[in-house]
Amino acid sequence: MQTVGLIGLGKIGLPIAENLIKSGYRVVGYRRSSLADFEKIGGVAARSPADIGAQTDVILTCLPSAEALDEVVQGREGLMHSARPGQVVVELGSHLVPDKERQIAPLAKKGAVFIDGEVGGTPGMVSARKAVVYLAGDAEAAKKAEQVVRGFTDVCHYFGAFGAASKVKLINNLLVSIHIAATAEAMALGLKAGVDVDLMIKAVAAGSGGSTQFGIRAPWMAQRRFMPPQGTTTGLAHYFDLIGDFADRAGVATPLLDRAIELHQRCIDLGFGEYDNAILVDVIGGMERVSGKKKPAAKPKVKSGKKFKTKAKAAPAKSTKKTKKKSKSRRRNG
Repeated sequence: MQTVGLIGLGKIGLPIAENLIKSGYRVVGYRRSSLADFEKIGGVAARSPADIGAQTDVILTCLPSAEALDEVVQGREGLMHSARPGQVVVELGSHLVPDKERQIAPLAKKGAVFIDGEVGGTPGMVSARKAVVYLAGDAEAAKKAEQVVRGFTDVCHYFGAFGAASKVKLINNLLVSIHIAATAEAMALGLKAGVDVDLMIKAVAAGSGGSTQFGIRAPWMAQRRFMPPQGTTTGLAHYFDLIGDFADRAGVATPLLDRAIELHQRCIDLGFGEYDNAILVDVIGGMERVSGKKKPAAKPKVKSGKKFKTKAKAAPAKSTKKTKKKSKSRRRNG
């Protein structure tokens, strides 16, 4: 039985572990909080990242922040201390490419290879083996990692040079952000249209206007099923600055995303940041309609480089944060 290491057993990491175990792998895992849920599904608890590194040649990490990634790889009990030739480490979390690149050299000194990885999909999609995994970096190491990835999902793509997987994930989540907002707007209108809502959802989902997010969240919006969340606005907000930085570097405008960000921010301002993203239907449904015949009131422009707020306020407030100077010259926002 092949052993695989997994560090970061949260909403994405835990279903990854469960599918790997079902596929016949021995999964050794670590996280700073309780490992009870992991052990309950058949996982083997480890004492530290270094402990995991000593037991396996392929290690998947799925970490929430660059700081956590630094600690897991380069910390006092990090992977670098048990790294060895032939070992492959794949980070599946989303971070700035330089933050991922910072892990390459410490592991390379021991002969290990660090791979840029990403997961496209909700926890439910991961559980159903429908998530899409992106890999980038050393081709031989990525091929070795892909054999393990196939143990928890049916779709895996290799994108070449290190950093390419992260870029594709940001493009994916730009669309996710817009599609959730579009679904909420369509459902807010549909719920007041006086039609058979369930039939409407089936028709739209199968037609030219459907999307993955509509298929997942339109039924939840109709049922007002916002808990437990498959994905939260606070979680989605993690990507907004990353996408903005990427768009700044590419010099590409993101007018639709900028407007979607205003709506997601309103959701957080109202205190709904930890509910499922489907709750955006209530936020939009509660907004006043501005007639097309009237001149709409001036609204703040959300420009590149803007730091997205994730703390809820007592009442909705318009954003007044300044944009970075570089965004003015590189791209224009709507």
